Amino acid sequence: MRYLMALVLPAAMLIGCSSPQEIAVNQRQTVVMDPSVLTAGILASNPSISESSGRLVTSSLLSNTQNTPVTVQYRFYWYDKQGLDILPFEAPRTITVAPNSDTRIDSQNSNIDAKRVRLYVFL
Repeated sequence: MRYLMALVLPAAMLIGCSSPQEIAVNQRQTVVMDPSVLTAGILASNPSISESSGRLVTSSLLSNTQNTPVTVQYRFYWYDKQGLDILPFEAPRTITVAPNSDTRIDSQNSNIDAKRVRLYVFL
Protein backbone atom coordinates (compact mmCIF):
# COMPACT_ATOMS: atom_id res chain seq x y z
CA MET A 1 0.00 0.00 0.00
CA ARG A 2 2.82 2.39 0.88
CA TYR A 3 4.54 1.60 -2.43
CA LEU A 4 1.33 2.36 -4.34
CA MET A 5 0.94 5.71 -2.56
CA ALA A 6 4.56 6.57 -3.43
CA LEU A 7 3.70 6.13 -7.12
CA VAL A 8 0.26 7.78 -7.11
CA LEU A 9 1.11 10.93 -5.14
CA PRO A 10 3.75 12.34 -7.54
CA ALA A 11 1.55 11.55 -10.55
CA ALA A 12 -1.40 13.34 -8.94
CA MET A 13 0.77 16.36 -8.20
CA LEU A 14 1.94 16.56 -11.82
CA ILE A 15 -1.62 16.38 -13.10
CA GLY A 16 -2.52 19.32 -10.87
CA CYS A 17 0.31 21.36 -12.42
CA SER A 18 -0.96 21.17 -15.98
CA SER A 19 -2.15 24.50 -17.30
CA PRO A 20 -5.65 24.81 -18.79
CA GLN A 21 -6.06 26.05 -22.35
CA GLU A 22 -8.72 28.53 -21.28
CA ILE A 23 -10.20 30.16 -18.24
CA ALA A 24 -13.19 28.28 -16.91
CA VAL A 25 -16.20 30.42 -17.81
CA ASN A 26 -19.37 28.57 -17.04
CA GLN A 27 -21.22 28.78 -20.35
CA ARG A 28 -24.46 27.80 -18.65
CA GLN A 29 -24.34 30.86 -16.39
CA THR A 30 -24.91 33.55 -18.99
CA VAL A 31 -27.16 35.62 -16.72
CA VAL A 32 -26.17 36.80 -13.23
CA MET A 33 -28.79 38.62 -11.17
CA ASP A 34 -28.60 40.05 -7.70
CA PRO A 35 -31.16 38.43 -5.37
CA SER A 36 -32.90 41.80 -5.01
CA VAL A 37 -33.68 41.75 -8.74
CA LEU A 38 -35.47 38.43 -8.40
CA THR A 39 -37.33 39.71 -5.35
CA ALA A 40 -38.45 42.74 -7.40
CA GLY A 41 -40.03 40.34 -9.92
CA ILE A 42 -37.56 40.67 -12.79
CA LEU A 43 -36.54 37.66 -14.88
CA ALA A 44 -33.95 37.72 -17.68
CA SER A 45 -33.53 35.41 -20.67
CA ASN A 46 -30.15 34.04 -21.68
CA PRO A 47 -28.45 36.52 -24.01
CA SER A 48 -28.25 35.49 -27.65
CA ILE A 49 -25.44 36.56 -29.97
CA SER A 50 -25.82 37.44 -33.65
CA GLU A 51 -23.85 39.43 -36.21
CA SER A 52 -24.96 42.65 -37.87
CA SER A 53 -22.83 44.85 -40.15
CA GLY A 54 -19.58 43.30 -38.94
CA ARG A 55 -20.45 43.76 -35.26
CA LEU A 56 -21.56 41.23 -32.71
CA VAL A 57 -24.92 41.99 -31.16
CA THR A 58 -26.31 40.40 -28.03
CA SER A 59 -29.80 40.76 -26.67
CA SER A 60 -31.83 39.55 -23.73
CA LEU A 61 -35.41 39.91 -22.64
CA LEU A 62 -36.19 41.36 -19.21
CA SER A 63 -39.62 40.40 -17.88
CA ASN A 64 -41.42 42.18 -15.05
CA THR A 65 -43.84 39.86 -13.25
CA GLN A 66 -45.07 42.56 -10.85
CA ASN A 67 -47.91 45.11 -11.07
CA THR A 68 -45.50 48.04 -10.61
CA PRO A 69 -42.64 49.30 -12.80
CA VAL A 70 -39.15 48.19 -11.78
CA THR A 71 -35.97 50.10 -12.57
CA VAL A 72 -32.88 47.93 -12.93
CA GLN A 73 -29.29 48.39 -13.99
CA TYR A 74 -27.49 45.98 -16.28
CA ARG A 75 -24.18 45.42 -17.98
CA PHE A 76 -23.05 42.94 -20.62
CA TYR A 77 -19.58 41.43 -20.20
CA TRP A 78 -17.87 40.14 -23.36
CA TYR A 79 -15.26 37.34 -23.38
CA ASP A 80 -12.89 35.90 -25.96
CA LYS A 81 -12.67 32.16 -26.74
CA GLN A 82 -10.24 31.61 -23.84
CA GLY A 83 -12.66 33.23 -21.41
CA LEU A 84 -10.69 36.47 -21.00
CA ASP A 85 -12.51 39.79 -20.61
CA ILE A 86 -12.82 41.98 -23.68
CA LEU A 87 -11.93 45.53 -22.69
CA PRO A 88 -13.06 48.20 -22.25
CA PHE A 89 -16.04 47.26 -20.09
CA GLU A 90 -19.34 48.87 -20.93
CA ALA A 91 -20.77 51.35 -18.47
CA PRO A 92 -23.80 50.09 -16.56
CA ARG A 93 -27.12 51.07 -18.10
CA THR A 94 -30.44 51.76 -16.43
CA ILE A 95 -33.87 50.77 -17.70
CA THR A 96 -37.38 50.75 -16.28
CA VAL A 97 -39.43 47.66 -17.10
CA ALA A 98 -43.15 48.41 -17.22
CA PRO A 99 -45.56 46.37 -15.06
CA ASN A 100 -46.34 42.88 -16.37
CA SER A 101 -44.34 43.39 -19.55
CA ASP A 102 -41.13 42.53 -21.35
CA THR A 103 -38.31 44.81 -22.46
CA ARG A 104 -35.48 43.86 -24.81
CA ILE A 105 -31.97 45.03 -23.92
CA ASP A 106 -28.94 44.74 -26.18
CA SER A 107 -25.27 45.46 -26.63
CA GLN A 108 -22.87 45.63 -29.57
CA ASN A 109 -19.20 44.75 -29.78
CA SER A 110 -16.91 45.28 -32.77
CA ASN A 111 -13.95 43.33 -31.31
CA ILE A 112 -13.39 40.30 -33.57
CA ASP A 113 -12.12 38.29 -30.58
CA ALA A 114 -15.46 38.50 -28.73
CA LYS A 115 -17.09 35.06 -28.62
CA ARG A 116 -19.12 34.87 -25.39
CA VAL A 117 -21.25 37.20 -23.34
CA ARG A 118 -22.66 37.35 -19.83
CA LEU A 119 -25.43 39.62 -18.57
CA TYR A 120 -25.32 41.08 -15.06
CA VAL A 121 -28.56 42.63 -13.72
CA PHE A 122 -28.73 44.55 -10.45
CA LEU A 123 -30.80 47.21 -8.68
